Parts: sequence; C-alpha cells; structure tokens
Amino acid sequence: MLAIAIRFALYANLMVLFGWPLFALYGSRGKASGPSPSELLSLTLVAALLSVAGMLAMTAAISGVAIMEVDRPSIAAMVFETPMGLAWQVRMLALAAIAALALARNPVARVAMVIFAGAALGSLAWTGHGAAGEATTGWVQLVADIVHLLAAGAWVGALVALGLMVARDASRLTSADFISMHHALDGFSKAGTVFVALLIITGSINTWILVGPAGIGLVGSDPYVQLLAIKLALFVAMLWLAAMNRFRLTPALLRDLDAGAVPSGALRALHRSIAIEAGFAASVLAIVAWLGTLVPPASL
Repeated sequence: MLAIAIRFALYANLMVLFGWPLFALYGSRGKASGPSPSELLSLTLVAALLSVAGMLAMTAAISGVAIMEVDRPSIAAMVFETPMGLAWQVRMLALAAIAALALARNPVARVAMVIFAGAALGSLAWTGHGAAGEATTGWVQLVADIVHLLAAGAWVGALVALGLMVARDASRLTSADFISMHHALDGFSKAGTVFVALLIITGSINTWILVGPAGIGLVGSDPYVQLLAIKLALFVAMLWLAAMNRFRLTPALLRDLDAGAVPSGALRALHRSIAIEAGFAASVLAIVAWLGTLVPPASL
C-alpha cells in the first residue's frame, strides 16, 4: 500500500506541476493566473522527495525487502544501471531546472518550465507498464503512455487552476474578473477537446496492448481488468461533467454577465461541478497507481 500511495502522490504532484503552468499559457487569453514562485518551488520540492521515496520503493520491491532495508549498492544499481534509473535521473534534473527558473517571470522562462515539467511527468512512463514492451510494439506503447500522461496532466492541472478561480467570493469580484474567468473556462473547453481526444486514442492503444480483445472477457475475474473498467467509468463521468461545464454552466455565466447581474449562482454551480470532476480525477489517479503494481492480462 505504501508503494501505491507514493505512486499516487507523485502522479498527482507532477500532473499539477505540468498542467497548472501550461494552463496559464493558453487560458484566459494570456491572463490566466498560474502558480506563484513559492507554489512552484513547493510542488518541485515535494516532487523531488516523492521521487526519492518512489525509487526506494521500487528498489525494495525488486530486491524483495522492506523499504527500510534497501542498501546503497541496490539503489546505485537501480539508478545507474536500469532504464527506470535513467528516467529518474532525467526527472530530477528537470525538477532542478524548474526550481532554478521558478523566480523568473518572463514568457520564455514560463515556457521552459512547462517543457521541463512535461519531461518530469513523461518520465513516469518508465515506472509502469509503458516501458515493458519490446521492439516496435514496445515503442508504440511507450510513446502512447507518455502522451497519455501529458494529456492527463494538462487536464488535471487545468482543473486545479479553474477550481481556485471559481472558488473566490463572487461579491468581491469585478466585471473584469468575471470576464477573465469566462475566457479561462472557454479556453479550457477548446483545449480540453484535444486533451480528451489524445486520452481516448492513447488509452485505446495501451488497452489493446496490455489487455487485448481476449482480456476484456476477464472483467469478472481479473483485478487488472476490473480496475480498468472502473477507471473507464470514472473517465466517462468526467467527460459528462466537462460537457455540462462547457455547454450549460459556462454559457449561464456569460448570460448573467450580459444581463449585468452578478453570476453568483452560476459560479457556485461551476465550483461544485469542478470540485466533483477533480474528485473523479483523483480517483482515476489512485486506480492508475494501483494498476502499476498489477500484472496485465497480456503479460500472463
């Protein structure tokens, strides 16, 4: 359970570290608020600590010992002699670069931080089933897993940014604040279509490789397939909420603004919807962390 908890926390942390600054680049026509330097540094520090804990947990699992019993030679071999170790080194270097750029506020530095955060997030593909394949199929699986991680991170990070945005007290906001909020919601709705398409395509590729047509029939008996089915159901629920936000709640916000009214009701509805969507996203990440410790049907 400790390994699953570490994986979940690391996935969530790196997705927010990537997706939140990314949202600030395209949301609200350049006016979207991204994480502050202190928030960036905090996320980066936590990611580094979780990465160290994750490396210890993986080494312990491979060595067949408790996490507190892992010795230095085993850790060194894992870090310097395995593909997972190389990916871990890349992640730590990317996190160091983000920390170095966190105080810079110019556009180039912001783009660079997103790129480094994407590299750190993409490195997680080597800690799961994405790097277990061989030959051409293995490369297809790995690339699909990396793209899947980045698309998921973009979605999760945007939910954090939007959740903070709509959680503010409507009575303290100006018309300009509401207009900027609508632009941010509209911007995510358009970008979200791309993220969803990438998630569906790459998720289908991974499912075909790891489960296959024969494995789908094991939904009643195989834990991996059962968890995958729950993950799919949660994803569909997230899609439904996202559609409600785009086609009902965001237009309601705009109608109130056009009428000159304070959109308190629309803001509360958006806050509730985004909070539920974020809860579903957290559940999906918990399942992903669990799935990484199980053997998929195609490997049996």
